[in-house]
Amino acid sequence: GAGIAGGIAYNSSNTKVLPVAVAEEKQTTNEPKPTALDPKNFVSLKLLEVEPISHDTSVFRFALPEGHTAGLPIASCVVAKYTPEEGKPIVRPYTPVSDQEAEGYVDFIIKKYETGTLTPIIHNLKPGDSLEFKGPIPKYDWEKNQKANVGMIAGGTGITPMLQIIRRVFHEKSSDKNTKITLIFANQTDKDILLKEELDKIAKEHPDRFKVVYALDKAPEKWDGLVGYVDKEAIKKYLPSPQQEDSIIFICGPPLMVKSIAGAKDKMQQGELDGYLKELGYAKDNVFKF
Repeated sequence: GAGIAGGIAYNSSNTKVLPVAVAEEKQTTNEPKPTALDPKNFVSLKLLEVEPISHDTSVFRFALPEGHTAGLPIASCVVAKYTPEEGKPIVRPYTPVSDQEAEGYVDFIIKKYETGTLTPIIHNLKPGDSLEFKGPIPKYDWEKNQKANVGMIAGGTGITPMLQIIRRVFHEKSSDKNTKITLIFANQTDKDILLKEELDKIAKEHPDRFKVVYALDKAPEKWDGLVGYVDKEAIKKYLPSPQQEDSIIFICGPPLMVKSIAGAKDKMQQGELDGYLKELGYAKDNVFKF
């Protein structure tokens, strides 16, 4: 994309990942860039390129008009729509992971589910094919509700809204709150861990502010992370306590995981707080379910 500088992220097998957008230091105006997406209407975007980051997950980069951004506040998602020749349109939400200020493109991390209705279709798209998007749909307003102490629990592609916030916190020029983040990232196997090198790099560069703990259902030999599901002991050990001031716990992952840890969501609403977090004494106002 135009106006991008910085390195390229790699996954654990050194597969190239699309560059993370970091705005070049150049003269700019205070005028906001025009945005390409519409929260009320679907907009057709063409696929630019695809980069695999694991055996079943890829980064999909869609083109925006030149000089336009996606206009995506952190944290937010969009709705994607595919209309088959016969039958009803297929609509699903996805969380962009590209930089807020990235011009000319928007990125999504999408895992292929063989039994899914839309992900197999997206994974069969070729550069030049189009998909419709509507948004943004605001989720958690980080700019207005920044916290000094953040705990995150992510399962699989539930890492995407966490990545929005992590990149915002650690790629910005300054942080009023000097935010500290601890992420528990749960996956089935080590091959399923997405963007591990990028997360490890941030942890190495900010050891006093960012810690990532990996949890695997099926761990290899000599694994030094968590084994099995994320439980009360792991939450208690690694994440900010219920008594920690200026704190919040974010969670995103498969519905059963979210239900056991924080209580089920009520469609697009947060739902009641339940599960391990309630048992540990967390308050509803200090937990957010993506």
